[in-house]
Amino acid sequence: MGGLALLARQLGYQVTGSDQNVYPPMSTQLEEQGIRLMEGYRAENLASNPDCVIIGNALSRGNPEVEAVLDKGLKYVSGPQWLAEHVLHDKWVLGVAGTHGKTTTTSMLSWILDYNGINSGFLCGGIPLNFGISARLGNSGFFVIEADEYDSAFFDKRSKFVHYRPRTAILNNLEFDHADIFPDLDAIKKQFHHLVRTVPGNGLIICPESDAAINDVLNMGCWTRVAKTSVNSGAQWNAEMIRPDGSRFSVFFDGREQGCVDWPLTGVHNVSNALSAIAAAAHAGIAPADAIAALAQFKSVKRRMEVIAAINGVTLYDDFAHHPTAIATTLDGLRKQVGAGRIIAVVEPRSNTMRMGVHTETLAKSLHHADLAIIYQPENMGWDLSALKKQAGNIEIFRSLDEIISRLRLEARYGGHFVLMSNGSFGGIYQRLQNALATPA
Repeated sequence: MGGLALLARQLGYQVTGSDQNVYPPMSTQLEEQGIRLMEGYRAENLASNPDCVIIGNALSRGNPEVEAVLDKGLKYVSGPQWLAEHVLHDKWVLGVAGTHGKTTTTSMLSWILDYNGINSGFLCGGIPLNFGISARLGNSGFFVIEADEYDSAFFDKRSKFVHYRPRTAILNNLEFDHADIFPDLDAIKKQFHHLVRTVPGNGLIICPESDAAINDVLNMGCWTRVAKTSVNSGAQWNAEMIRPDGSRFSVFFDGREQGCVDWPLTGVHNVSNALSAIAAAAHAGIAPADAIAALAQFKSVKRRMEVIAAINGVTLYDDFAHHPTAIATTLDGLRKQVGAGRIIAVVEPRSNTMRMGVHTETLAKSLHHADLAIIYQPENMGWDLSALKKQAGNIEIFRSLDEIISRLRLEARYGGHFVLMSNGSFGGIYQRLQNALATPA
């Protein structure tokens, strides 16, 4: 929604917005762009009778501002529909879908185009560090968009991505998520099939050869050329690892080496993301060697294993991972990078799916690369996390942020890598922990 506000502002509209508990980096970005934020949802926020209200999918009937929109008869629309009508309708859209890696891959692809002289538009769910903003209109015929499978709005339960009509579609991976709106994996596969139906015959679908759920989607019907990717295998687009942590790898197309990516990112997941971005850029006319050169200058995304401090022997990371698979792959990449160095993972199970207890069987396993895994259990959690301690001996459960900070101060005596994992503000722990670590226990 913050990205939509930026695009509307760049189109020349006067933009204001309402949200609950706005926090950085998005709040800072909006304020820097001159967009006024209103804390909380109230009918008074609509006193100016705006020409159009874009309603995010987090809001439902009963929300006071939603009710005021309806009562006043104001024009309203979902974010994806507004994008389709005002931004994407005349663009070559490159859409990045999948359970994991959407923001990072969208950022990589946007940067590859920009580095090679194409001022494409883009919309990311985070802030690419190469750009410092999450969205821009650009001045070319291309637009790169993070294509989310979440529903569009309370009045439009279709997945967001069916509005985008991509010519180039990346399907990174597919697992069960968003348990608050999807009953099972098959329901998500159906939505991905709806996306596949919108890709033109002269377009391109890019996906990993080994993802069974994606293959099921394609088997439902596909009318578009498909390019498969792999790591250390034999797909049309293949990456061969040179360093185990993924910080250096060779890229092959049809068995012929295209070059070597040498960059600061780690993890097999990021190698896969990069390969998809290179393949999508090639479809848009960028030679693989030029895409590889761009990735050497890629700075990742804010809150994706972002080093936010190095204090008294402790490196502190902010990471957005909130699904067991993302947690596991992120920690695996860090383990391969730091070897025997101490890793402490601090997890806030904040996503709707996590809070509903869907991942009780996989969360503990996803943390096995951590020497210590600290999990926060807030008062309104839907299930008791203490059962996780029976599954793994490295897990500790805490019910307050003060207790977590005290525990981490003790652990800081031994140094190491502390990874804070949350898709929210984590109660403001980031700055509080930095302050605490600056004064050793």
